[in-house]
Amino acid sequence: MHTPAPVRDTPRPGLVRAAWRSGAFAALGSTLAAAALSRHFTRHAASTTNATSHWLWDRAAFRVHRVTLRHTVAGYLIHHASSVFWALFFEAWRQRAPRRAATKAATVAVTAALVDYRVVPRRLTPGFEAHLPRGAVALVYAAFALGLLAGSRRRGTRTHRRAAAAPRAPQRRRAP
Repeated sequence: MHTPAPVRDTPRPGLVRAAWRSGAFAALGSTLAAAALSRHFTRHAASTTNATSHWLWDRAAFRVHRVTLRHTVAGYLIHHASSVFWALFFEAWRQRAPRRAATKAATVAVTAALVDYRVVPRRLTPGFEAHLPRGAVALVYAAFALGLLAGSRRRGTRTHRRAAAAPRAPQRRRAP
């Protein structure tokens, strides 16, 4: 009896671990970008992260500008979970077709922005728009894409170093 070869379309084991890593980099990068932009526009770095907690605390979260356990931690955890969710799509796509990771990261970030602001109910938006103009929100999503890419690059670094450290067979020179 012949055993069929494994299907190449299925994601490899380690997808969830890869998404955790890429999602963490994306969450951290976009949170730092949002905080810097929030500081510029509202003079309070925590405003955008607090705004994300409107999922739990409704519009009252938009009026909290200082760091609080209730709003800042909840807002970051929501943002982090959302980042890992989107990183699952990025990593599954990247594993199936490893080339052009930057394009894939940008595409996932744009898709996330479209879903966040055009598809889901207003109550489930990230809330950044309460404190940032559109262009600044776009910069947060760009930082998100860079975070996805950095998280996926970070993982490959050790593999590349090992390959570079491995002894190579001498190559013959071609005659001119």
